[in-house]
Amino acid sequence: MTTLGASIFSTDISTAFHPEMTSLFWNQRRNPILKRLAVSTEQLASTATTVTSKTTPKRNFVEKESSEAAAFSTATAVKSKTTSTGTTYLSEESEGNRKSLKDYFDEAKDMIKADGAPPRWFSPLECGSHSPDSPLLLFLPGLVQLIERTIRSEHNHSPNKPIYLVGESLGACFALAVAARNPHIDLVLVLSNPATSFSMSVPQSTISLLEFIPGQMTLTLCHILSSMTGDPLKMAIDNVVKGISVPPTIQDLSTYLSVLADILPNETLLWKLELLKSASAYANARLHSVKAQTLILYSGKDQMMPSEEEGQRLSRELPNCQTRSSAHVWQEEGVDLVTIIKGAGYYRRGKCINYVSDFIPLTTTEFNKFCEEIRLRSDLTSPVMLSTLEDGKIVADLSGIPSEGPVLYVGYHNLLGLEAFPMVQQFMIQRNVLVRCVAHPMFFESKDGGLPDFEGNDTLRIVGGVPASAVNLYKLLSSKSHVMLHPGGMREALHRKGEEYKLFWPESSEFVRMSSTFGAKIIPFGAVGEDDIAQIVLDYNDQMRIPFLKSQIEEMNKRVVKLRTDITGEVANQPVHLPLPIPKIPGRFYYYFGKPIETKGRKQELRDRKKSQKLYLQVKGEVENCIAYLKEKRQNDPYRNILPRLIYQATHGFRAQVPTFEL
Repeated sequence: MTTLGASIFSTDISTAFHPEMTSLFWNQRRNPILKRLAVSTEQLASTATTVTSKTTPKRNFVEKESSEAAAFSTATAVKSKTTSTGTTYLSEESEGNRKSLKDYFDEAKDMIKADGAPPRWFSPLECGSHSPDSPLLLFLPGLVQLIERTIRSEHNHSPNKPIYLVGESLGACFALAVAARNPHIDLVLVLSNPATSFSMSVPQSTISLLEFIPGQMTLTLCHILSSMTGDPLKMAIDNVVKGISVPPTIQDLSTYLSVLADILPNETLLWKLELLKSASAYANARLHSVKAQTLILYSGKDQMMPSEEEGQRLSRELPNCQTRSSAHVWQEEGVDLVTIIKGAGYYRRGKCINYVSDFIPLTTTEFNKFCEEIRLRSDLTSPVMLSTLEDGKIVADLSGIPSEGPVLYVGYHNLLGLEAFPMVQQFMIQRNVLVRCVAHPMFFESKDGGLPDFEGNDTLRIVGGVPASAVNLYKLLSSKSHVMLHPGGMREALHRKGEEYKLFWPESSEFVRMSSTFGAKIIPFGAVGEDDIAQIVLDYNDQMRIPFLKSQIEEMNKRVVKLRTDITGEVANQPVHLPLPIPKIPGRFYYYFGKPIETKGRKQELRDRKKSQKLYLQVKGEVENCIAYLKEKRQNDPYRNILPRLIYQATHGFRAQVPTFEL
């Protein structure tokens, strides 16, 4: 039977793992990782979620593409009771059958009984099948040989797919050890609070203490566990308090601590700490042999180990490594492992990431988080969306936008690309359409060839951003996507003083003939509002006159990937820098999408360079007309300034859509 899921208990994320015991349960219903990795395609396709906005009070946003649950085939190694198949499966509990804290401890008593069976990989959830090309994800316990046998077998079976090793604390040490011993296998390591810093940790000092204190240390147990497990007792208690079950009494908690002490005598804790010590030393001695792509997740709340400092150290030591910080360990509610992997650009199904075919649609949680991230920008600018119907009528919504792709939206890039995310948000809300943003490759590269490791770029990847290239545009249009393209690119987004709304496009067509190949509709659009939001006080020319800033710009541009190196003119003059704007009292953003231009059935016609160039200039002219229309019409908008908008919302509700000029 094929299953999909992530284990809710492993040797490293639960109790200290002794050779004769397995792990402690916690409620899989509250584990966000399980919800992401253990849902069938059929379940996801039939699921609709509700989002809210100013434009429409409620709207169903349905994921149309392949199930995100199919992202990984997952399993965890534990020692479990023997079954006929050698694998243990647990069904996900129904809403009315959630386990209580007492259930977990009762089951833990039974689980620690040894049966002499060998350790096995298993998934605790019975679910639908996963995508046939999804990579394998293994959540690591503390068994190097078992891990190696599994990944070597999987590599022999599917040599062109990566294998993900996810390890927390001790498990991170084993992941590094396995990667060092198997450099020929395509591994992706996701390491949470690695215990490679054990020599500088609080648990290191408890080894000698445990050797001399007899009996069991019930009161100290939870503190020691937190260094090895992400504090499962705290997570279980938090889940109870949040409504999973009836909150335990003080007497109950005392009983549970006693059960934990029975499960984990001092000898077991000492064994675990010695294991941490040796695993940390082993991994550190072999860091130079690790070639795997690595993502380090560290917690700012780790009180036992210097996880943040260790994450930064490992990012310097390992050749292909990024870091991400989190206020909590990723097992806790509200922290989604798959979202983190996607945001870092680490999710792939082959040897290299394909930003088109490897893209996983947003979940409801991701979309809501995206809306929260840009809420301030949206609230301050109150975007106005205009579109054009087939009969040429302009309407104050996006009803003129086609539902089916491929569609190419071609327009002007405002300062710092401020118009892009609100547009993506409104297309999702009003039309249930995800617009894929084509952006500079530096936002997707790490270290050499890209910007410094910046978590702000994660949002661009999560909402479907794609590095600008002819190959990627071809892939997007061939997959019938909706694509946002700015021919002026970074030259427009990082323009100089006095260049607002000036187009810097190449002399010849870059997208017309490709659009006709797939019969894509081309929709020219204008977006204005940057001059009502901010004013540039220090542009590129100013910064190049300041020696310190000049040297920084020159150094950065030596590393960043170059585009359009085969053309000349202003559009090729795209040095990376950051204009310094000062904010204004917020005005308003306006978007105007012109009438769609059909290219279907014109493939042969547009192979002619003159006809292709004519259409290209037509699109450029339409974009300029859209900008001019908005600049003129906004003069008549009584709510262009934020103060009238606030007064309107104070009387009509702060989620109310603010009116605009008459069409």
